[in-house]
Amino acid sequence: MTEIVVRWSEPLPVADRYLRLLDELERGRFEAYRQEIDQRRFLTGRVLAKTLTAQRLGGEPESVRFDSTCADCGKPHGRPQVPGSDLVLSISHSGNLIGLAATDGVPVGLDVETSNRTADPSLVEYALSPEEQQAVAGLSDEERSAAFFVYWTRKEAVMKATGKGLKIPLQSITFSRYDAPAELVSAQDAALDPARTRLADLKAAEGHRAAVAALTTGALNVTEERWLP
Repeated sequence: MTEIVVRWSEPLPVADRYLRLLDELERGRFEAYRQEIDQRRFLTGRVLAKTLTAQRLGGEPESVRFDSTCADCGKPHGRPQVPGSDLVLSISHSGNLIGLAATDGVPVGLDVETSNRTADPSLVEYALSPEEQQAVAGLSDEERSAAFFVYWTRKEAVMKATGKGLKIPLQSITFSRYDAPAELVSAQDAALDPARTRLADLKAAEGHRAAVAALTTGALNVTEERWLP
């Protein structure tokens, strides 16, 4: 059994008690965002990650230091990792919701999306496999959009878990029907093996869709919680 904690929060205010948790590189990333909402989303993700890490490993959030080196370019914008620890983290945000997924020892990926957008036919064709396109054919516009974001969050979650992101073509991944429990049916990329991939659709919050995935053979036990400062 793989235990995953998913912690949700609305964007936190830009306050000194949160800013002091950022190290020099993180402060530079924070200041590079031009929009305040983007600054708050980044800050909130780091606060969630550092408070949970401190709870798991001991110590204070202010003492937590991440290695966020990107494996492709070497810049500090990759997944936050805790040196010397098996704790694995994944951060996602959309709209007014920021989420953190945490587990031990296995790759994990979290995705959240606002669900009040429209999925036009070109987007469906771009992102869904032929089998998934067939599953949403005949649905009303509203129903098709809702189903689309079930598939989209599942795809983003598994791709984040692999660390390859959009290097894996979206159409190459097929999931169980949007109205069935989340399951990877097939994938053309060697990084995704249905026998070693588990995922779950999440409750998240009203107006959002979310999914979490882990590269493991064990069943997932996912706990969702709201973080309160």
